[in-house]
Amino acid sequence: MLSITNHTLEKLEALLRDLGYRVRYEKGNFKSGACIIHESKVVVVNKFLSLEQRINSLVEIIKSVDIAASQLDSKQKSLYLSLRQTAIVLPN
Repeated sequence: MLSITNHTLEKLEALLRDLGYRVRYEKGNFKSGACIIHESKVVVVNKFLSLEQRINSLVEIIKSVDIAASQLDSKQKSLYLSLRQTAIVLPN
């Protein structure tokens, strides 16, 4: 289980950056997601989400993108593998 802290959010952002994604926080009425714009990998997260929702969004994005574990150092590989096994439980 991930702790809901700014440090956790920063670790997830760093993992995505090291995988070549740029993380952006934008305002608007949309769901967070990852996309490729002009061969540039971008993750866009709704700016108005709570810390918990931001972390959950990034975890779901990390789980959905194709990642070669060989791209990661040992710490990040460990984080990535634990995220792959983590189930997100949304509050009612």
